[in-house]
Amino acid sequence: MVKRVSFGHAPCPVARALDVIGDWWSLLIIRDAFDGVRRFGEFEASLGIAKGILASRLRDLTEKEVIETAPASDGSAYRDYVLTEKGRGLFLVIVALRQWGEDHLYRPDEPRSSLIDIETNKPVPRLDLRTPAGHPLGWERTRVKKITEA
Repeated sequence: MVKRVSFGHAPCPVARALDVIGDWWSLLIIRDAFDGVRRFGEFEASLGIAKGILASRLRDLTEKEVIETAPASDGSAYRDYVLTEKGRGLFLVIVALRQWGEDHLYRPDEPRSSLIDIETNKPVPRLDLRTPAGHPLGWERTRVKKITEA
């Protein structure tokens, strides 16, 4: 088996982020946590994931402070897995992946889940990058300034 390379000290923020959340199980666990899943068995049932893989991903996400354990909300002896502030900061990433999937991976007439604003009961607006002046900001109007540049 190939040993996984760590990007934890890479000079690129994308590489460092992928070091923490770069496999699909981790992102799906985070997605489910945003949807209110809290217990090991709930994650297992929702994802159809093997117990060993789930335990490993939850341990990794806990060690990297994306998820933490807390006393069960129902007062039982179980523990809940809840998103930390760092984990909640991934909400825009999950929404961006959702919107990309909606745009590129479904036929126009194909049914799919929707992300709804609970106050208005309407779909969440599209994510949109803008300049400080309010103009649309696409990839072609950006560049990465490397740390080696003056």
